[in-house]
Amino acid sequence: MEGEESQQPQLILADKLFLLKQPDVQDIDKVRFKEDVFSFVKEHDMVPLYETLVADSVLDTDRALLDSMRAKIDDELKKLDEKIADAEENLGESEVREAHLAKSLFFIRIGDKEKALEHLKVTETKTVAVGQKMDLVFYTLQLGFFDMDFDLISKSIDKAKSLFEEGGDWERKNRLKVYEGLFCMSTRNFKKAAALFLDSISTFTTYELFPYDTFIFYTVLTSIITLDRVSLKQKVVDAPEILTVIGKIPHLSEFLNSLYDCQYKSFFSAFAGLTEQIKLDRYLHPHFRYYMREIRTVIYSQFLESYKSVTIEAMAKAFGVSVDFIDVELSRFIAAGKLHCKIDKVAGVLETNRPDAKNALYQATIKQGDFLLNRIQKLSRVIDL
Repeated sequence: MEGEESQQPQLILADKLFLLKQPDVQDIDKVRFKEDVFSFVKEHDMVPLYETLVADSVLDTDRALLDSMRAKIDDELKKLDEKIADAEENLGESEVREAHLAKSLFFIRIGDKEKALEHLKVTETKTVAVGQKMDLVFYTLQLGFFDMDFDLISKSIDKAKSLFEEGGDWERKNRLKVYEGLFCMSTRNFKKAAALFLDSISTFTTYELFPYDTFIFYTVLTSIITLDRVSLKQKVVDAPEILTVIGKIPHLSEFLNSLYDCQYKSFFSAFAGLTEQIKLDRYLHPHFRYYMREIRTVIYSQFLESYKSVTIEAMAKAFGVSVDFIDVELSRFIAAGKLHCKIDKVAGVLETNRPDAKNALYQATIKQGDFLLNRIQKLSRVIDL
């Protein structure tokens, strides 16, 4: 596939379009992004996207440019159709497939999603090899990630998995894990995303989605809120592949290691530095507030696990924040059932009340037993009838 060693240009464009809409991005940066978007749209004759951006007042209307792009598209399509006709008349099945693929990629290039999907299906009917069919699915997934079409992405992942039942090589299977991991992360299934990313660390070749640094960034962020301390140490903190890259990503090494080493003041400092990166990431942005809550739940739970009781002042000092801040934070998390402790306001003390695992198991068994008895009683009534 094209672009194996660099990010797919349309996905870079999607990132810039996303940043153009964010209030936290500085105006001077938005001017640059707008210029980049216009240059890319013009260079690739992206008429459908140009019309959308004009309608959204992102770009200005230029009738002459629009007519010029349309004329170039018509001319290119004529040439592609001639190649398809020539291949069908004079050449073999392989050349026919390549001619149809070229037309599919042209529609992808100009950003015509509907026609691209339509012609990818036509190309699939000309395709025999499982590996080549998988490549068509990867193109479809990239189209899905451009505008976050989760229905298309989900169906394409399912299709890819069914194709692998027919065969397929390990390189493509490993690439699919990263696509699925990105889908899981984008739909807030961080646990599965972390498992898929960690499984792909040593085999990563999915550069068309994002650079390796970004992949490590996602792997660390999803792992921190889903793995226990032992697994985090083994799979992330000490992982050679992560160690070689993590220092290049601002604040990430301190974020990970300060959490594991219980350096809470350093953790909050790194945490503050990372918030903008998370907030301005196209895939993580919708889950920004959720992630912020989850990571604080992890770090507060880790601190409280070491104590049966601790003063609020001691905890505030450990995190480098005010007593009032910790008081408000913990009250919110306790009320939401995220932390198992209670606050003695008079004494200024936090008392942990971790649930008894054996008691929880007993209660769950009783509940399941009641449910089973109810089902049996309903079944017996049906049989008696």
